[in-house]
Amino acid sequence: MARSTIQRRQDAERQRIEIYEATLRRVARPSRPTPDFHKAIQEAEHGFAGEVARDPQTWHPQMKTRDPARLRLAAARHLFALYPVPAMLEHIWIDDAGLGAEEVRLRKHWYVVAARGGSLYKAGASQWLTRKEVHAFLNPPAGLGFDEAFWHAVVRSYLDAPGPATCIARSKIARAPRAEMGFWREVVRFFCANPARVEVIDDLCDYLAECRRGDPSYSIQGRTLPSLTRRMHEWHRDIAAIERIEAIRRRAAGRAAFRGASAPPPDRAWPGSPLADWEWAPSAKEAKAKGERFVVRQLKQAEDLVMESRAMRHCVSSYAAKCIAGHASIWSLRHCTKDRIERLLTIEVDQQRRAVQIRGLANRLAYADERNVLERWAKARGIALR
Repeated sequence: MARSTIQRRQDAERQRIEIYEATLRRVARPSRPTPDFHKAIQEAEHGFAGEVARDPQTWHPQMKTRDPARLRLAAARHLFALYPVPAMLEHIWIDDAGLGAEEVRLRKHWYVVAARGGSLYKAGASQWLTRKEVHAFLNPPAGLGFDEAFWHAVVRSYLDAPGPATCIARSKIARAPRAEMGFWREVVRFFCANPARVEVIDDLCDYLAECRRGDPSYSIQGRTLPSLTRRMHEWHRDIAAIERIEAIRRRAAGRAAFRGASAPPPDRAWPGSPLADWEWAPSAKEAKAKGERFVVRQLKQAEDLVMESRAMRHCVSSYAAKCIAGHASIWSLRHCTKDRIERLLTIEVDQQRRAVQIRGLANRLAYADERNVLERWAKARGIALR
């Protein structure tokens, strides 16, 4: 049945109204929730209820913001702030992303103590800072974060120049763990005596942190900026060499997997020679030192090859491709005593179990006593010496 003109007009009008209302719903701003003042005061008071300076019930803020972080800071100011507090201490109420629970608790505690006019030094800061440094920490230059202000205070105890002090504080030193405060204080003193750009300090901090991980007793004392820079560049070259060797190893492992070969060994090692490592200890009468022994160890990882090359000042790391392909194996003869381990020789062994190259520091030939040890090893493992 055909629809009349009036009905068609009514349908068109309803359609226009529906489109108009849908457009309004799409572009209209949603209603904003009311500020949750109760939640903000609860979050600020949590864990510090016994240290409040004002009654939470007396907080009647005239704030339009709905931002929970800003509300939380305002609540903390009401509860604790009898005195002005630097912005870097207040920031913990706004953002604690990336911080552990203990660190969050410590920073909030320091805020509460400072806001109430207490002694930050007596409240636990004495574990890391002197009284003079605590005073500097509470009066930092504008724009510094908590960690930067902390290390800026340390720097100012050694250096009276604001510019270089801020430069050091803005470097990666600010991210140094406080558990290793003694070592990084040495680093601060070093850069106070040897000023450098932030970029240079950051690069050296990466190198020093790696040295510290490898040797917890590592110290920067007695070193110079040129020598550290040179060693840092060597370290970067070592990293690049390790990455190149790892790329070769991954390609070889991928080809082996494609051919259905067995899975490669774990820990980024290549299969290497099936010969076992070797160890020999001289008799008590022959030994020249307490706990003396000689070890011949196969090098089957990129890091081991590069470290051997660096320590012995030769190019054995360039043999990585041969080792990964199974055409050669590299061995290190080391002299071990109770107090130290000394690298003596680097040996290349081919597929026919022949020692085709034997080199010491800076490619020197083996000494007579080292040759005697090598002959013992070769006899025990069936290796032909040249």
